[in-house]
Amino acid sequence: MTKRTWDLVLLGGASGVGKSVAAARLAAGTGAFVVEFDDVVSAVQEITTAAQHPGLHHFDGVADPDGLPPEHVLELQIATAEALAPALLGVVRNRLTVPVPAVVEGDYLTPAAAARAVEEGRAAGRSVLAVFLHEADADRIAANYAAREPGGGVQARRAEVSARYSRWLGSQARLHALPVVDSRPWSTLADRLDRVLAPAQTSV
Repeated sequence: MTKRTWDLVLLGGASGVGKSVAAARLAAGTGAFVVEFDDVVSAVQEITTAAQHPGLHHFDGVADPDGLPPEHVLELQIATAEALAPALLGVVRNRLTVPVPAVVEGDYLTPAAAARAVEEGRAAGRSVLAVFLHEADADRIAANYAAREPGGGVQARRAEVSARYSRWLGSQARLHALPVVDSRPWSTLADRLDRVLAPAQTSV
């Protein structure tokens, strides 16, 4: 089995690339629990308005985001993610005050914020790791959506945005010297994530 020696793992990646399954598997294998950053996003959007915090409300009033050009949706998604950096760091700082390990996963984890969280963990004498899952094939992401949301119909435009966002996250992660792991093949993803985390854990 895997012996965990990290305190916190940030697992980022675009929608539909397999983060939730990977986070659940990682948590189950190490005794950690999962924090879904999407829940935090919904909470901070609920208690703010576009006038108070416009960076969190780029999609307000957009009846059909899938009807916008993919490049425009991508710009709005990146802007929203960047505006959420303080919320992510708030979650990390709170987790660093308790001895319970956790995996934080979500679409809106930016590599810049994750890199800062890693540094803050190091300064506090705690082990914070960040890794980003990557899937560049929009058709594969669309198939993932169809499997998990069978009532949603074909979501090709949403999948195209997700694939573009995945490429952006990957490029930004590499700029910040953070590991990027391909989602496929699924059968080896768990082992490949374990290898990325190897400096912070051992097998017993």
